[in-house]
Amino acid sequence: MAKKHKKHHHEEHVDESWLIPYADLLTLLLALFIVLFASSQIDSKKFMEIARAFNSVFTGGTGALQYLSPIEREEMDSVIKDSPNQKPYVKISKEEYEELKKIQSKFNEYVKTNQLSGELSVAMTEEGLLVTIANDVLFDSGSADIKPQYRDVANKISNLLVMNPPRNIVISGHTDNVPINNAKFASNWELSVMRAVNFMKLLLENTKLNPQLFSAKGYGEFKPIASNATPEGRAKNRRVEILIMPQEPAR
Repeated sequence: MAKKHKKHHHEEHVDESWLIPYADLLTLLLALFIVLFASSQIDSKKFMEIARAFNSVFTGGTGALQYLSPIEREEMDSVIKDSPNQKPYVKISKEEYEELKKIQSKFNEYVKTNQLSGELSVAMTEEGLLVTIANDVLFDSGSADIKPQYRDVANKISNLLVMNPPRNIVISGHTDNVPINNAKFASNWELSVMRAVNFMKLLLENTKLNPQLFSAKGYGEFKPIASNATPEGRAKNRRVEILIMPQEPAR
């Protein structure tokens, strides 16, 4: 009987070294998604720190992540929060920012002394110091004539606008989206313009103010600051704004 020879099978070992970098890649991707999810929680400061770290690792410090995120861009374009440690917006010099803050303090003191916090507000914006007055304080519905009892408020405001050096001042009128069509005004646009002009004319009764530095605009219903879906929102949108522009640097 022939002796059977056992066949010896030599198993080939598959090279699995590629699994190590593949696992590392998956780990990095997982970490990236976790970071992106975390950064979606509105915290732009942390987002930018993370972005700079990824720039350093992946691109040596340059690349797409070095630019502002949408969150950061939106914050840069929003109103500057009133904080003693808040740095001025990039378009306003530090010196001019401090001068505008002094003017803001005077307005805030006037508001506090006369208990006008519900009718008048003051805030720093990217364009300058913005004073907002509720339309319902100054005007009757559908009218551009300033109520006689509030002419004194306008006179006090005009005194606060006497500054050294003087600055350009823009008066703008705003309405809600409720249509208007009466004997005087065919649209909210016309109403907002005349409210701005009439308020500006009242301010300029103060002979210490230079009319050459004043201008008036009307935006109608097209620059709301609140929803027009509620009475409270519409009341906020009906307003007159006084924008005190920063002093332009000497050339």
